[in-house]
Amino acid sequence: MVEEREEERDWVRRSQSGDPEAFEELVRRYQRMIHALMFRMTGSSADAEDLAQEVFLRAYRQLNSFRGDAKFSSWLYRIGVNTCLNWKKSAQRREKLHQDWADCDQAPSEPPGELAVRVREALIQLPAKQRAAVVLTVYDGLNHAEAAHVLGCSETTVSWRVFMARKQLKKWLQPSTPTPEPSKD
Repeated sequence: MVEEREEERDWVRRSQSGDPEAFEELVRRYQRMIHALMFRMTGSSADAEDLAQEVFLRAYRQLNSFRGDAKFSSWLYRIGVNTCLNWKKSAQRREKLHQDWADCDQAPSEPPGELAVRVREALIQLPAKQRAAVVLTVYDGLNHAEAAHVLGCSETTVSWRVFMARKQLKKWLQPSTPTPEPSKD
């Protein structure tokens, strides 16, 4: 057991130093554990597979934050649980969004599907940075911190872009407002 723990620490140190083979060994060692956790949390083999990959990607990106106070498996397990919880929240947001879209599509003031088309057209017309912020936070379910990391800006900037985009979309999507002209990014 002590020898196994030392071997694990060595793999972690080598991985933190940029050795891809060492990280590959850690993945091999914990792949089943993480997949089983993901499956138990989601009940779906396909989702478990995707989320297990996401866990290892996050672990790789955050590898230098592992201090070794706990076992690597415990640290990895925590990343797995957080990934699943975030996935579940995203899935719930997407489900609500889809339901909202379905409700909007059935609004008596417009033929079915017309509002969805108008929203898509309006979204395309937003400035690229605002559009990216909306797509990442609303459609892809990222929180503002994650979107900020992806976009290379601050959380405040993401919040502002989403606010401005929603304001503009609301204006454009008023029943009497014509489809917007393309933006000049």
